[in-house]
Amino acid sequence: MTTKTHTTLDLDRALLSEAAKALGTTRTTETVHAALREVVARRKRAWLARRDFSDLEDLLPGIRAPRGRIAPS
Repeated sequence: MTTKTHTTLDLDRALLSEAAKALGTTRTTETVHAALREVVARRKRAWLARRDFSDLEDLLPGIRAPRGRIAPS
């Protein structure tokens, strides 16, 4: 369930307009939400980029195996 908060913000109109164009949004709330989602997604991508996936080669057969079956060794 999503909770909402009503807040008054002082926004730079030029920056808001530029963000709306970049995000493909038209309404202020929609633009702010899209910008917040983008910041969160960027943080998650940065976290993934720092991960060490060197053991992925060993894990792939198990990940690719159909559920309920054991991958061949």
